[in-house]
Amino acid sequence: MKRNICFFIGHRECGQELYPTLCAAVERHIVEEGATEFWVGNYGGFDHMAARALQAAKQRHPEIKLFRLLVWHPCRRAVELPQGFDGSIYPPDMERVPPRAAIPRANRYAVDNARWVIAAVWRPASNARDLVEYALHRTGGPQVTLLRR
Repeated sequence: MKRNICFFIGHRECGQELYPTLCAAVERHIVEEGATEFWVGNYGGFDHMAARALQAAKQRHPEIKLFRLLVWHPCRRAVELPQGFDGSIYPPDMERVPPRAAIPRANRYAVDNARWVIAAVWRPASNARDLVEYALHRTGGPQVTLLRR
């Protein structure tokens, strides 16, 4: 059975106008869906915005946990977790993944383990869009919430 994990997918360039919608989605997932664990990447504007929204949510819901999804092993690339993070997740077998494929592979691992995905994607040709399509069509995959710009 899957844990109550929520993962975030979005483009690197993400405007701040999305922040209130993102905060509302995070709150709904905590209060209505029962999400208790949140995994966030570290490689773009949406990831940073999601982390900020979750750090604010932790003030109201101290029981939730926030984890950084790592793409490279901490021995290879030092990891300094920002305040408010409870730890990090490093997917298994990533040492064998070529550097070009590391981010998509780690993201797919997160989708495979999440019950929910909150996504902000609008460009048709992108890794983020491909990942959302994978999540939407995966048998037994996560419930996907698409945020609108």
